Amino acid sequence: MVTAAQPLSPAAPPRRVPAVRHLGPNWYACVMGTAIVGTAGAGLPWHVPGLRAVCASVWALSLVLLAVLLAARSLHWRHHRDQARAHLLDPAAAPFYGCLSMALLAVGGGAVTVGGDWIGTPAAVALDTVLFTTGTVVGLVAAVAVPYLMAVRHRVEPGQASPVWLLPLVAPMVSAAVGPLLVPHLPPGQARETLLLACVAMFGVSLLATLVTLPVIFGRLLTGGPLPLALTPSLFLVLGPLGQSTTAVGKFADVAPGVVPDLYAEGFRVLAVLYGVPVTGFALMWLCLAVAHVVRARREGMGFSMTWWSFTFPVGTCVTGAEALARHTGLVVYDGLTVLLYAVLVAAWAVAAVRTAHGLVSGVLLAGPRPAPGAPRPATARTT
Repeated sequence: MVTAAQPLSPAAPPRRVPAVRHLGPNWYACVMGTAIVGTAGAGLPWHVPGLRAVCASVWALSLVLLAVLLAARSLHWRHHRDQARAHLLDPAAAPFYGCLSMALLAVGGGAVTVGGDWIGTPAAVALDTVLFTTGTVVGLVAAVAVPYLMAVRHRVEPGQASPVWLLPLVAPMVSAAVGPLLVPHLPPGQARETLLLACVAMFGVSLLATLVTLPVIFGRLLTGGPLPLALTPSLFLVLGPLGQSTTAVGKFADVAPGVVPDLYAEGFRVLAVLYGVPVTGFALMWLCLAVAHVVRARREGMGFSMTWWSFTFPVGTCVTGAEALARHTGLVVYDGLTVLLYAVLVAAWAVAAVRTAHGLVSGVLLAGPRPAPGAPRPATARTT
């Protein structure tokens, strides 16, 4: 008996990976915050036995976290492109694409600073070269693409201004601060000077972009009232460009002798102090303001969210900035400030890491946003 040919079955839909559907680019903040603990700890002014080994271990953890997140985000883009596109078109999520750049740069800088103790200097330099190059390209693209999307595709109201807007803008500043670590490993002459001045150019890109954006954020805070409770920790993000720029000018002064003419090298040394001191002063003022807002939000019921990682990397940049000022001024007060801020950084990282691990185990942090009763499920992912 001959039977009719069966119709071909439709193509199987692409396999879903539900665990990564709501894994947004904000998760790279975990890598940034972990890497800065190791990098900043290696530069503390007072020698503590065993501290450098601990810092190298923390850096190794950040490298593992980066690898895991890159793999998970690749799965996200492969299996949940609708959600990935939704992130790009969400003004609350798109700025977090700057975190990818900063995660790559933070781990790369840590490779040269402490990672060489474990993997050797040649391997550390090679790893940093790859991560620095990739992170810089991603950061420069994000610094242009995200503001462009906000202008032409997003619909942003003045009252929605938040420190999260700074994330893609500060990424080139991280490149400026990390890039000088590679200068001594380049051939003398044109190569070294080109990289150093490229870092100075990225310093300018980030600084000027921050200077035109920060007044909008500060004005919204003063005229629009406190941020929503879950976003309150993002006030610490303002410390990022402040501490990282102070770190950058200190790095310029460290590597400039013999790379650029003596007159320019002396100018970098002067800039490290004359720029770093007032900016650090403003950073400390903002730190006090941000802490006051966080204390208020906590009293009003602010719970844990991924925005708590804002307490880590930005504070870490202030640690490295204070370390730079301690080197170039010789003042003990900056040594003390470095140690104090590092203690705050370690405490903040420990709390954020433990709460994040708990949220992963329970599944809360990878769950989608909960719609209100009777409301349609939102198309965009939670970013906090």
